[in-house]
Amino acid sequence: MELREIVLSLPTDRRMAETFLQSQGLRLEEDVEYTVVAVEGDRVVGTGSLSGKVLKCIAVEPALQGQGIASQILSELVHEAFRRGRDHLFLFTRPENETVFTPMGFSVVERMEKDLVLLENRANGFVQYLVALRNHREEVGVSGSVVVNCNPFTLGHRYLLEYAASRVHTLHVFVVEEDRSVFPTEVRFKLVQEGTQDINNIKLHRGGPYIISSATFPSYFLKEPSEGTRLYGRFDATIFGKRICPVLNITRRFVGEEPYCPVTSIYNQCLYDILPKYGVQVEIIPRLEKGGKAVSASTVRKLLSEGRWRETKDLVPPTTFEFLQSEEARPILDRLKKAPNSRH
Repeated sequence: MELREIVLSLPTDRRMAETFLQSQGLRLEEDVEYTVVAVEGDRVVGTGSLSGKVLKCIAVEPALQGQGIASQILSELVHEAFRRGRDHLFLFTRPENETVFTPMGFSVVERMEKDLVLLENRANGFVQYLVALRNHREEVGVSGSVVVNCNPFTLGHRYLLEYAASRVHTLHVFVVEEDRSVFPTEVRFKLVQEGTQDINNIKLHRGGPYIISSATFPSYFLKEPSEGTRLYGRFDATIFGKRICPVLNITRRFVGEEPYCPVTSIYNQCLYDILPKYGVQVEIIPRLEKGGKAVSASTVRKLLSEGRWRETKDLVPPTTFEFLQSEEARPILDRLKKAPNSRH
């Protein structure tokens, strides 16, 4: 048995992994960057892939399970991830396969019934994240929450946060940390921070790897909705409701109505279905409209890609507009002109 890297851009190579995964009731997800197959002669007997910090699509032919093939595949994927500078890794698997990976240094983050288990290669990674969050817990009054990406921060986001903050004593705002947006993580965080500094009851947090990330909700970053979107949406909502909300005493979550993006719309429905089970009320807020259309970050990105500054100014707070005209924003604007239709 040998391990062989496949070239994902070559249809014949890609089919090799896809065909094997289909035989195991799985599929090769669209966002994988690196894939290896285990072969005996010319027959594929196992495979595994890397996407960002997530190891996924790992499978071994049932008759050969227990012979160390999964361990070899996992070791190769971890080595490749380290080579790319990624040392905090996550792994999705089915619950019945959990014991295959725990002896290899992976610990359970969360399970969801019979569907899914998320593991990470740090024994106390999630616990440390929750301990740090607990320092921001408020015991007085109602605590609410909003999760935003803000690519970039618009008047629509400002409206959502201002409304949510008016409904609770403390509003915990999590900015998605996954760096797959045109506007980098630190820029997005700074724009939210500067654009809400007059709202005194907001506590701003980086989402980390446990809130809408490639670990908890990889389908969020794909362009097309799928059954995976619903599964991962339920999983992300479960982690938030079961583990994060109790730490911060959160009993409300506010989300913006989503008229344009089917993936986000499915995710909102998952929140609406799951969070009440954990004592968290979900309120869907109609989007701010200008000229009969919802204010959205995708509209702002399109306007920026076309150099339509006057219209852009009408849709973003002064702090965002000031940044957009700065030297720091120039590389971002150049990227937008080359790829104006990026989703998030």
